[in-house]
Amino acid sequence: MPAAGAGTRLGGEAPKPYLELGGKTVLEHTLRKFVNVSGLGEVIVSTTPDYMEQTRKILDTVFSGPICHVVEGGEERQDSIRNALAKISGKTGLIAVHDAVRPFVSPDDIEKCIVEASRWGGAVLAVPAKDTIKVVGKDSEIVETPDRNKLWLAQTPQIFWAALLREAYDNAKTYNILGSDDASLVEQVGGKVVLVEGSTKNFKITFPIDLKISTYLLKEENA
Repeated sequence: MPAAGAGTRLGGEAPKPYLELGGKTVLEHTLRKFVNVSGLGEVIVSTTPDYMEQTRKILDTVFSGPICHVVEGGEERQDSIRNALAKISGKTGLIAVHDAVRPFVSPDDIEKCIVEASRWGGAVLAVPAKDTIKVVGKDSEIVETPDRNKLWLAQTPQIFWAALLREAYDNAKTYNILGSDDASLVEQVGGKVVLVEGSTKNFKITFPIDLKISTYLLKEENA
């Protein structure tokens, strides 16, 4: 779980995963969605040096069974995940990567994603695009309007066979590839990744309005 984002677009001093939501950090809310996930053996969070101790305390609060580690994040999200991969046991069969700032992921959707990843090698939660997407070129000129029926918005978790994800990250390092998500790196090495329809509630907290929506959803969950 990468949690090293600065969160400058939210305007706060603390990184996004460490902002409070209903008396708990966003990171804690997110981690709690994985507590009862079947077969969970290890949890690894990558974060900035200033928040490593706080992250350890959060992990100790949330989990009692799985082995938990905190590692230092990197310059890019991809670097943070690579650092986490170095900590994972060689016995691990599947690896799930989930954004620390998606606290409303459904445990049922996580389980569905696990099933499909086990079957195909890789699976990604996603939702169909509801807006028309435009491809732009020079001077913001529209050059293409893709068929919306073929477009999906990728979310996390993104779950893969462990060997496949490691191969993808090794390949990215060798050829200096910076992917927009983990699935894009797996695609580069010919891995099969399928989409699993998720929920629009599983959004990434990015802007101030997202915190207001999160407060509402948290109240709804606790009702």
